Formats: sequence, structure tokens, C-alpha cells
Amino acid sequence: MAGSVANQERRGRGRPRKGAVDAREQILVAASEEFTENGYEAATIRAIASRAGVDPALVHHYFGNKPDLLAAVLGSPFRPDQGVPALLDGPADQTGERIVRYILTTWDNPKVRKRTALLLRSALTTPATTALVAGFLQRELLDKVAARVSADDAELRAGLVSTQIAGLVVGRYLLRIPTLVDAPEDVLVRRIGETVQRYLFNE
Repeated sequence: MAGSVANQERRGRGRPRKGAVDAREQILVAASEEFTENGYEAATIRAIASRAGVDPALVHHYFGNKPDLLAAVLGSPFRPDQGVPALLDGPADQTGERIVRYILTTWDNPKVRKRTALLLRSALTTPATTALVAGFLQRELLDKVAARVSADDAELRAGLVSTQIAGLVVGRYLLRIPTLVDAPEDVLVRRIGETVQRYLFNE
């Protein structure tokens, strides 16, 4: 018994045992069920671990945090939550352009565009995916943008920004409207960036 405890301590809390059942796959299945039933906001690492029958530390070992886990469940390489700090920490008068350029640069990557386009189409047609994606974007993107805006209607402003970004993505990458597809990146950054900037900071 003592030897078993010592072996567990050397292995480290939350690390998988050699020869154990594929805990990573169990966690993904449990996370998918938890996210679908309770939504992104209400789902917790502890609840997912309990559903999978593992220690919460094992979830962190494989996936890091909740945004990482959702990205793994959805198979999406698009992680706006990771880009937000850099977008918001620069000069305030260039925030709108930075946001638009980030979106264009990310979606112009063929790997990201292909997989994220599939996810977005699913989100537009499948209620369970819609709730997951909306919850993720609200908490990890829009709420963080709103927190940087000094205005009573900061949440509305962040939501208005999302309408511009969603329109750009759908028009340029999903519907492939010729004028948007052919437009130079700098032109889109300047023109759409002006609108995003106005939403965020103008009276």
C-alpha cells in the first residue's frame, strides 16, 4: 500500500497511469456532454472531470484551461481569447484596425479558414453548437472587450463590434462576395476598422 502511494506521488497528481484507459478521450466525451447540456458558461472543469471519472488535475494536464478544452472538443484552431490581450493593450486610437487585421490575418490562413468555416456553419444551423460558440465568444471575447471600454453601454458596444466582424467573416469567407474577396486587406482594415473604433470609443 505504502509503495503504491509513493508511486502515485512520484508520478504527480493528475498524471495518467501507465497502461490506463484512454483518459484523454474520456475527458473529451465528458466535456462534449457537459458543454452541450449546460453551456459554456455553466460548465466547469470539476464537473467535466467528475463526468469522466478522473481528477480535475488530469483535465488540466491534457487540456490546460476551459477555452483550450472547448477548442479541442470543437476541433477549432481559431482562438480569439488568446489574441484579445494584444489587441486591446496597444494604442487606443488603433484598436479598431488591430481587431480587423487580426481577423483577416487569422482567416486568411487556409488551415484555420477551412476548419473554422465548418464550425461556423455548424453554429449557424445546429442549436447545441450555436449555444457553445456564442457562450465562448461572449465570455472569452466580448466580455473582455467590454471590460476595456469606459462607457455605460460597454457591453452593447462590444456586441456591435461583433456584428461588424461577423458580417466581414460571412461575406468574405463563407459567401465569398466578390467585392469583399477582392478588396485589399489594408482597405478593409481601414474602412471596417473605422466603424469598429467608433463603436468602441465614440460618444
